[in-house]
Amino acid sequence: MANEKDIYTALSEIFHDVFMRDDIVLSADLTSKQVHGWDSFKQIEIIMASEEAWKIKFNTRELDSLLSVGDLVALIAKKTGG
Repeated sequence: MANEKDIYTALSEIFHDVFMRDDIVLSADLTSKQVHGWDSFKQIEIIMASEEAWKIKFNTRELDSLLSVGDLVALIAKKTGG
């Protein structure tokens, strides 16, 4: 079970690893348009790392519904019982 704070902490590490930058600060309304270099390949890396970190799997419908970091956090919380 993961709570929202823990999810943001772990996701921050994932984003820092994927983008090789430590200056990205996650917020619920952060979108791919706001982060330089966040393309479909980076999105796949973020999703795969998230699935591995929380031992979960996302389906296509869930992935299509993600519009922001907040959406991803909520989905992770839902899948982990948080």
